[in-house]
Amino acid sequence: MSYNIFLILILIIAIALILIVMVQNPKGGGLSSSFGGSGGSSIGGVQSTNNFLDRTTWTLAIAMFALILMANFAIPRGGNNGINIDNTLNEINTTTTTTTVPPSSNDSI
Repeated sequence: MSYNIFLILILIIAIALILIVMVQNPKGGGLSSSFGGSGGSSIGGVQSTNNFLDRTTWTLAIAMFALILMANFAIPRGGNNGINIDNTLNEINTTTTTTTVPPSSNDSI
């Protein structure tokens, strides 16, 4: 049950991470430049928006890494899957069959 919750959280974070990375533009333009005023020091300016997107990207990446590690420990592992390795060879009956091959003739085709 907890494994399914981890998978859902990983998918949500993956989608959010994809969207956050797509919003960013490494040259300072793009969608993040339309949020602010003309100066980098203004409230909601380009510089503070880029810092927010950068910190959000790192936070989501670290959260996704941690969730993947925790999901590894939450994987349901059955101790006995109905396979009994110790007794599998005891139930095999061995039979030997002898087949006789007719003697080949010296006739050529």
